[in-house]
Order: sequence, then structure tokens, then C-alpha cells
Amino acid sequence: MVVIARMLVRRILVLIPLLLGVILFVFIIMRFSNNKPEYAYFQGANPTPEQIHQFQLENGLLDPLPLRYLRFVGELLRGDMGTSVLTNAPVLDSVLTALPLTLQLTFLGLALAVVLALVFGVVAALFRDRWPDQVIRVVSLVGVAAPAFWIALLVIQWLAVGLGWFPTGGYVNPNDSFGGWLVSMTLPAVSLSLPVAAQLIRIVRTAVVEELDRDYVRTAIGNGLPPVVVVGRNVLRNALINPLTVLGLRVGYLLGGAVVIETIYSLPGMGQLMINAVRNGDPAVVQGVVLTIATGFVVVNLAVDVLYLLVNPRLRSAA
Repeated sequence: MVVIARMLVRRILVLIPLLLGVILFVFIIMRFSNNKPEYAYFQGANPTPEQIHQFQLENGLLDPLPLRYLRFVGELLRGDMGTSVLTNAPVLDSVLTALPLTLQLTFLGLALAVVLALVFGVVAALFRDRWPDQVIRVVSLVGVAAPAFWIALLVIQWLAVGLGWFPTGGYVNPNDSFGGWLVSMTLPAVSLSLPVAAQLIRIVRTAVVEELDRDYVRTAIGNGLPPVVVVGRNVLRNALINPLTVLGLRVGYLLGGAVVIETIYSLPGMGQLMINAVRNGDPAVVQGVVLTIATGFVVVNLAVDVLYLLVNPRLRSAA
């Protein structure tokens, strides 16, 4: 536990400058964007140069960029992500309202992708170079090549429009109806997870095949241990170390892909919030959404690093 705590502190110390760099990148990009707060504030009106100048003075938009960045970081540390120039509502409130749905979709997609990858990856490895392996490899190759939005359109056409098993869009709050929530989230989660599952299947298959060829596996089976026990207790634990690293990067893909999937299925999450902010020219909201997703990606990779440490005893001994 001491080793794990030391590694966790070390990762967090690395995380701080990384987050500051992410904030700086988003800050600079948004400052050079065409979506200026002063133009969004006076959208639909015909302001005079004096009115624009007065707005810039009142909101510190004429201060030097380093000063504005430090002020922005200070506001973030206080939990202030700015104010929407269109609704005059705190951006943090909008993010906290939309974020739970995006997290639900992301982790449903992640859970489904992991289950599919484990089942089909292990089956392909156990039936190496036989017809189940060949079929799974072809299907996974198609899944890798297919983008999530294309899969979403096919799934809607097949399961929603054609068979009528699921709605084509919309969201049901789980507090109102858990069954309705599960039905409304099934197609989005499937659409989001399939490309990730296809990539993980290939990685899991390769890792399990390499592990099955090791001497300790042949020795254990030769000594009479059932293959199911050997695979479940030893092979999977050792083989999943490398796929676990890839999984951390795929969670970032899931967060980004959720933005597109939410738009296709009309889900009121972070994706819809950002699309509406871009369409209406609300830079504060766009900035808040991008920062939240980027921070989530960094934090998830920290969690994966810790999990990687827990399942890899060699790293614990080297720490």
C-alpha cells in the first residue's frame, strides 16, 4: 500500500502541470477563435464601437493575455467556469446538468466494449486459426474501420426504424423510469462501444495467444489443472495488462465520441450543450465543455495508471 500511495502521489504531481497545460491550450485557442464574447453578447443587435469597448473593459478583455490566463486559472480553482453571455447563467451549472448523461453513456459504452472484447477476444485466442477466430477477426476488422456515427445510423435503421425495438432518440431520466432509461440508452451505448470493442478484441486476442504459448500454461495443463481454471486464474490476469493500457486511451475516445452520439440520438448531454453553444456563438460554454472533457480524459488515464500498477506486480516492485 505504501508503494501504491507513493506512485499515486507521483502521478498526481505530474497531473498538475499537465492540467495547467490543457487549460492554457484551451484558453489560447478560444482567445483566437472567431467566437468573441463581445460579439456573442451583442448578437442580433447593432452595437456601436463604444459599446463594444465598454463591454471589453468591464470584462477584462483588454488586459494582457498572461494576466487574463492567471485570472482564468484562479476562477477555475474557485469553481467558476465563467458565465454564458447569452443566458447570463453560470457555465458550471450547465456543465453539471449535462455531464451526468455523458458519463452514463460513456461508462455504459465502456462496460459493453470490455465485455465484448473479453468474450470474443478470449474465444478467438482459444480457437486460434480456426473458423471462430477467422470470423471474429473479420468482424472486428470491419468494426475498426467503421466510424461510430455510421454504426449509429445503421443501428437506428435496423433496430429502431425497421424492427421498432428501441426509440430513435430521446432520453428518459432513470429517476422517472429505470427501464425507460435503459431502453433509451441501449442504442447510443451500442453505437459508441462497437468501434472500441472491435479494437480491444484484436488486442485481447493477441495478448491471450502470447500468454497461452508460455511454458507455465503447458505445465499447469500437463499437471492436470482444467484449462478453464488456468485461463481464468492465470492467463487472463497476465494477458490483460497491455489491453488495460490501451483501454485508458479508448476512454478518451468514448468521451469524445459521446459528443457525436448524443447529437444523433438527441440526448441532452455535453455534446448537445457544446453543439448549441457553437451554433449560438457562446464561447464561455464551449470553453467549459472542452475543459471538462479534457480534464476527464486526463483523470481517467491517471486512474488507469493506478489500476495498471495494481495488476502488474513487477511495476510495484520497481516503484
